[in-house]
Amino acid sequence: MAGASSWSFEESDFNRIDKLLQAFLFDSSARCTLLVDRTGQLVTTAGEKPVFDSTAFASLAAADFSANDQLASMIGENEFSSLFHQGEKESMYLADVAKRVILVVLFDNRTTLGMIRIKVKGVVRELSEIFREMFERSAASPASSRVESAFVDEAEDEIDRLFGDL
Repeated sequence: MAGASSWSFEESDFNRIDKLLQAFLFDSSARCTLLVDRTGQLVTTAGEKPVFDSTAFASLAAADFSANDQLASMIGENEFSSLFHQGEKESMYLADVAKRVILVVLFDNRTTLGMIRIKVKGVVRELSEIFREMFERSAASPASSRVESAFVDEAEDEIDRLFGDL
């Protein structure tokens, strides 16, 4: 992602985020949440352990969000701040956090889209504040962007591995 700054977690950041995601899962009755960097790196998960390859899923979720940003632009919108994909039994809701991270919520018929949307608003607001603090802290002590480019390369390699035979 051009112009994006590097950032890193401290243990206190992780603890705040994990506590927030656990409370969100309890309040919303969602099954699982994943936080995904817009470059496709899996940041963290909470709730039920995914039965799929979370690294590949993170890359695809970031690509999905990026593609939808392009679609938004084509219809005259700056962006779509959230996306919803409904399946017969499983659904997912994706929401932008601080223009850098995507909150992915996986849920089934134990809850409703309305409940997810209501609860996501609060968790996105709180996560955005946590990430803004992390970005500001990182900007105050800049790290090498080589780390971030390594994550981008890793995500691209994972996508190539998944779809290379197509």
